[in-house]
Order: sequence, then C-alpha cells, then structure tokens
Amino acid sequence: MKNIPLKKLEKYGIWLVSGFLIFVVSIYWAIIASDRYVSQSNIVLESPQISTPSLNFSALLRGGAGSADMLLLRDYLLSVDMLRYLEENNGFRQHYSNSDIDLFSRLDESDVSIEELHEYFLKRVSVELDEYAQVLRIKVEAFTPEQAFSISSALLKQGERHMNLMGQRLAQEQVRFLEEQVHELAAGFEQARSELIDYQNLKGLVSPTGTVQSLNEVVAALESQLASLNARETALLGFQSPRSPDVVRVKNEIKALQEQINRERARMATDSGESLNKLSSEYQILELKLKFAQESYAGALGALESTRIEAARKLKQVSILQSPTVPEYSQSPDRLYNVSVFAIITLLISFIINMMITIIRDHQD
Repeated sequence: MKNIPLKKLEKYGIWLVSGFLIFVVSIYWAIIASDRYVSQSNIVLESPQISTPSLNFSALLRGGAGSADMLLLRDYLLSVDMLRYLEENNGFRQHYSNSDIDLFSRLDESDVSIEELHEYFLKRVSVELDEYAQVLRIKVEAFTPEQAFSISSALLKQGERHMNLMGQRLAQEQVRFLEEQVHELAAGFEQARSELIDYQNLKGLVSPTGTVQSLNEVVAALESQLASLNARETALLGFQSPRSPDVVRVKNEIKALQEQINRERARMATDSGESLNKLSSEYQILELKLKFAQESYAGALGALESTRIEAARKLKQVSILQSPTVPEYSQSPDRLYNVSVFAIITLLISFIINMMITIIRDHQD
C-alpha cells in the first residue's frame, strides 16, 4: 500500500513537472513581464531630380541605386555608431537597465560592454527593407511610450543627416579635385595663349601659315606670267632677231619675273635663316598646344559643372510615409500567445518523454 503513492509519483511525475513549469511561466507572462511599447515608422529615401530621368531597363532589373542607398541607411541605423548616439542623447542605457523592468527583459547591468549593449539594441530595434515597395519599416520597442517615440524620431533624424554627409563628402572631394584641375588647366591655357601672341609679335606675323598660302598664290601667278612671256619670246624669235628691241624687252621681263619668283620661294623655304615654312611649322605647334589647352580647359569646366549637379543629386531626403507613432497601449509581450505556445511545447515534450519511458519499461519486462 505504501508503494502506491510512489508508483503514482513515478507515473505522473513528468506531468507534474510540466504543470509546474507551465504554472510558473504563466505567472511570469501574466504578472511579472513588463509591458513593452512599440513605435513604428515607415520612410523612403528621395533625391532631387536635377536632370530629366530616363528609363533604363538594366537598372530596373538590378533594382536601381535606391535599393543600395536604403540598405546603407539600414546598416547605419543598426550600427554601433547609432547606438552610441542614442546612448549619449536619448539615455538608451539608463532606460533599458531600469530596475523597474522585469529581470528577463531589462539590460543585465548599466555598465555592460558596448558589444553586449549592441546585441541588446538589435533585440529592441528592428529596421527592415520592403524590397517591393522600397520602404524602410522601423520598429522601436521600449518600456515607455515616450522613450519608444524618442528613439524612433532620433533614428530618422540621424539617418537623414548621415546619408547627406556621406553623399556630400564624396561630392565635395570630387568637386575639389576638379576645381584644382580647372585652375591648372586655366593657367596652362593662358600660358599657351601668351606664347602664341609673343611669337606673333616677335616674328611680325599674325599667321605664318596664312602668309605661306598667300605667297604660294603669288608665286603661282608670277609663274603664270612667266609662262606667257616665255611663249611670247618664242613667238618673237620666230621672225625677229635676238637683239631686236622687242625680244630684249621680253627677255628683261622674263629675267625680272624669274628673280621675283626666286625671292618669293626663298622666303618660303631656305636652308638658312627664318624661312616661312619653318616659321609656319613652329606656329602650328604653338597653335596646336593652344587648341589642346583650350579643349582640356573646356572639358574640365564641363566635368566640374556635371559634378556639381551630381553633388546636388546625392543629397538624400528622408521622406516620412508614416511618422513615428506614440503607442497608447503595450503591444508586447503577447501574454496569452506566449503562455499557449510554451504550454503546447512543454506538453508535447512531456508526452514524448513519457512514451519513451513506457517503451523502455516494456522492453525491460
């Protein structure tokens, strides 16, 4: 008779333990667990449309640059830097380590390491990207409505500031580099222009190339006259003496034209001195240097203006689709749900253990 209670205890011990655990957990979730308030907000990043947008099919396939910016913003909102800001300006550590909060929900100690604090931070702050709608959905869980709203608002403010600073820093570096290049190219352009003007003044020619072209036309005209005179001389010698006045006059004209042609040709090309072909070659080199400096300077100015426009486009504005809410009641924990899930899992495990024990005993018998 005395062994009957012991047998019953052995038979129903697992269920008694399960019932006791369910009872304890129910007491915790129903009475002890602190209320948690959730502030929610939805945001999207927008950039000013400086230029006319164009439809890019490849950009549509890869999701565009907006997804990358949203992911960068999400990473910053969940970063240690963001946590340090909340710790200094919103009393994050003090709030979540308050002794009024139940033992299992609060921060273990107020002086925990930043790594432990960040792990706790990730449990209380959720930032998820809705890839279909391209919207960041932010949820902040705190133990007072005011603190949840304060942290959520700080996340939006600091997120926008960080994205703008990041874009401005890169744009400013690009603009600064291009401004230096424009300054150097402007100096080079001015130097090339001065060299060309000095050369023109030194040689007394505005354009040696144009002068050579003019001389070519003059020589061509003189050679045409010379050919006419040679033909006339041949005709006169057919019926006059070589010493006749007409033949002598024509020969003198031919000689004068030939000398003039030789002088003009000597101006254009000679082994010594400053011939026009040499001056023209030097002038063309200076002219090419000036043209290259001008095109480089114009290209740098265009690139600088494009970079400034791109810098304006990199400014990110956090557009709020839903402002941070001020919770009016605690949404967490879901006490009935937590108790029900724990009870079901505990009873299932107890049933499995009880079945295993029964099977073992049957084999022993």
